[in-house]
Amino acid sequence: MPQGVLAVALSVGGLAPAQALEPVTLQLKHHHQFQFAGYYAAVEQGYYREAGLDVRILEGTDGNEPERNVESGKAQFGTGASSLLLARAAGKPVVVLGVIFQHSPYALAMRQTASEPDLRRIIGKRAMIGTLTDELGNSDELLAYMVKEGVPPTSFQRVEHSYNVNDLINGKVEAMAIYTTNEPDLFDRRGFPYEIYSPRSVGIDFYGDNLFTSEKEIADHPARVRAFREASMRGWQWAMSHPEETVELILRYYARGADRQHLLYEAHQMVPLVQPVLVEIGYMNPERWRHIADVYAGLGMIPKQVSLDGFLYNVDSSASRLRWLYRALAGVGVLLLAGGVIHYSMLTRERRRTNAEIRAGEQRFRTMFEASPLGIALIDSVTYEYRDINPRYQEILGRSQDVLGNMRWLDSGHPDDVAQVKAQMARLMAREISNFKVNNRMFRSDGEMVWIAVSVTAIETPPDSHALHLCMIEDVTDKKQTEQLVWHQANFDPLTQLPNRRMFLDRLALDLLKSQRSRSRIAILFIDLDHFKEVNDTLGHHQGDVLLIDAARRISDSVRKSDTVARLGGDEFTVILSELDSTERVEAIAQNIIDRMCQPFALGQEQAFVSASIGITLYPDDADDIDDLLKHADQAMYAAKGAGRNRYSYFTPALQVEALTRMRLTNDLRSAVKGGQLELYFQPIVHLKTGRIHKAEALIRWRHPTRGLVSPMDFIPLAESSGLIFDIGMWVFSESARWVQRWRSEHHPDFQISVNQSPLEFQRDDGSYLEWQRQMQSLTLSGQALVVEITEGMLLDANTTVANKLLQLRDAGIQVALDDFGTGYSSLSYLKKFDIDYLKIDRSFTRNLAPDSSDMALSDAIIVMAHKLGLRVIAEGVETEQQRALLAEAGCDYGQGYLFSRPIPAQEFDAMLRSQQF
Repeated sequence: MPQGVLAVALSVGGLAPAQALEPVTLQLKHHHQFQFAGYYAAVEQGYYREAGLDVRILEGTDGNEPERNVESGKAQFGTGASSLLLARAAGKPVVVLGVIFQHSPYALAMRQTASEPDLRRIIGKRAMIGTLTDELGNSDELLAYMVKEGVPPTSFQRVEHSYNVNDLINGKVEAMAIYTTNEPDLFDRRGFPYEIYSPRSVGIDFYGDNLFTSEKEIADHPARVRAFREASMRGWQWAMSHPEETVELILRYYARGADRQHLLYEAHQMVPLVQPVLVEIGYMNPERWRHIADVYAGLGMIPKQVSLDGFLYNVDSSASRLRWLYRALAGVGVLLLAGGVIHYSMLTRERRRTNAEIRAGEQRFRTMFEASPLGIALIDSVTYEYRDINPRYQEILGRSQDVLGNMRWLDSGHPDDVAQVKAQMARLMAREISNFKVNNRMFRSDGEMVWIAVSVTAIETPPDSHALHLCMIEDVTDKKQTEQLVWHQANFDPLTQLPNRRMFLDRLALDLLKSQRSRSRIAILFIDLDHFKEVNDTLGHHQGDVLLIDAARRISDSVRKSDTVARLGGDEFTVILSELDSTERVEAIAQNIIDRMCQPFALGQEQAFVSASIGITLYPDDADDIDDLLKHADQAMYAAKGAGRNRYSYFTPALQVEALTRMRLTNDLRSAVKGGQLELYFQPIVHLKTGRIHKAEALIRWRHPTRGLVSPMDFIPLAESSGLIFDIGMWVFSESARWVQRWRSEHHPDFQISVNQSPLEFQRDDGSYLEWQRQMQSLTLSGQALVVEITEGMLLDANTTVANKLLQLRDAGIQVALDDFGTGYSSLSYLKKFDIDYLKIDRSFTRNLAPDSSDMALSDAIIVMAHKLGLRVIAEGVETEQQRALLAEAGCDYGQGYLFSRPIPAQEFDAMLRSQQF
């Protein structure tokens, strides 16, 4: 467009060139958020520009910054709370231009408890209410509320507000001042249960955000003030009608990186506070300000009946013009007739203008009503008939306006929720409350149930007409389903769908309370599946999961619906048998579970067999708190395992004594290695043909400072369960390596020492054999100096780790002996598959050796088979000359037993080698 044409266009449009826009500043009281959406909309929609203004919007750092900057002239306009009234009473020239929030969002939040909500719980506690260094603020509104409820400020500890919801969630404070448009969303996301206490519940109804300026600005620039106010209100009308577009605007220009969902939450929560459908944005009632002044006066913060003159902006200046006209007519009587004509003409024009504004306002509010993202309905509070319904309300309920017009308000509500809504409506009609919020369930026309967040507000009506109320609804079904899913995941085992540990503990605590009232008993069954690990290792974890699901079903089928079956983790289950008059049923249920578990589990093409060990404890017989009950049930379960598994065991005091003994012995064992309490004994392994000692088995002993010599049968299981077995195993290796180096140099270069390894040591992939090799290299010791003894069960569990361990031993030159051969379940294929060097015939065969006996036949077979496979044989438990002779005649290579020597300390064994008694 040519420059001249552009100038004409600007002139015709009534606009000055861009550089002629008047610069003004708006100071916000907080950081950018939807709370100030109308001002952003006025900028981005061009409303300020059309008013000839270039508006700069500044974020605030504290609630009093707008007042300071407007008073000093750094900003022409600001946003403030109802505490502006205090500033005016203190002599500061602030003037409120318009009210944005018809109701204050300020409230108090506390953690939800099982008892009824009670504000007095804050007494003696810590609370964050306002900023302690500020003179003014919304804290006055809350303090007035608390005083009215009998909670004076001196009754609790007020601490500096951090504006961090985690301080309330984590218990740093017990109460926190919040905005109902902000913090509840943060609480909900963290799953924090909370209660909100609002001053409105006791009639303290303050305005929220207000647009204000100074007397100087009004005096110096009256047209600018009027233009800024009108453009701002247009911006607010647009923002409240277009919440999603406004959120995008904020994200794009004002609060980059903000949380979109939180901004939308804020927008939805502002609707009942701003009330854009019912009240023209910016409207302020002098009587409401008088009410606010009376509250402040009651607190002693301002004088009673303080004047509001000059505090509220006169939006319509036409009234002042008329007053001037009347005074002029009174002074100029001679022009009475002409003045009458003029006056009539002006009134006619004013009436037309007013009617036009009313129609425009009605049209604007109707548009907002129709386009609102919330469902809105106007309802007769007596008959519950619908007076007006917007499209979103119809959409949420799945019914047309005609259908709803023939229904009553609560006809589609869930029967369990209707009573609660009616109770709240009774309080609303009795003027005990002015509004309420509930979440309830509604049914669509197709029968689908939806969760609805309902907000109900009373509406002022003439005395001779029915009371009306405004109902605003929002579909929160997705949110409820998400909350339910989160709750279910937090309380139930995802595999078996049984209650998890958290839910189990909650239900147990509840059952204990019921038992105390009814004086009944409770039985707790602690169930552990026997041999479940073998199923996992041989058939895989997927089949193990299938077994656990079936086991959960079998246990659940064995008890009443009122009993609780839970999975604590792994293959551990618990059962709560509540409200027992006697304990006779407990044994029957436990035995029924055991019998069901013994039945085969179908796992695809395979069958698995497991059993169950069950520990039983009784309340209140065995303990009166949850921790002790669970501990006792666990002890009883281990007693059942120790007694042979596939059985149940009751808790007894003796089990507690044993458990304490094990605990103390385990604690003592922790210091045994560093304290030099462990000793290494050696038992000779004799070559049967020559009678010479070629090898020895290293056996650990613990010399306890007070208990004396502790048997390995007692402390090795404790070492395995506590994890100390790994340190002990490394100590045994180091000591064995040191002695075998000495005996290979002093007695025979091929001397060997056998070292036992527990399944835990052997299956652990921790690089321990690499450490062995480093130590042997430092001692210039070959791998042939050591033999590692393992059991047949390790080959049965021959997973990748076991196979890799055997390969590491072979690569290091360390030989392997299969201990207690013939008593386990190993397959002969394992002897062929893995590099085994020695078979050790178990003492149960050697003990009963006699010519032509079955034990002799089995021993012969083992020896022949081993030699065919290139393995050498060691017979354990040789105690008589006859046993030795029979084994030698059968071709057995080595013998070990009391005939030759008991295990003896290293120094004594050294002396035996020197004398070579065999």
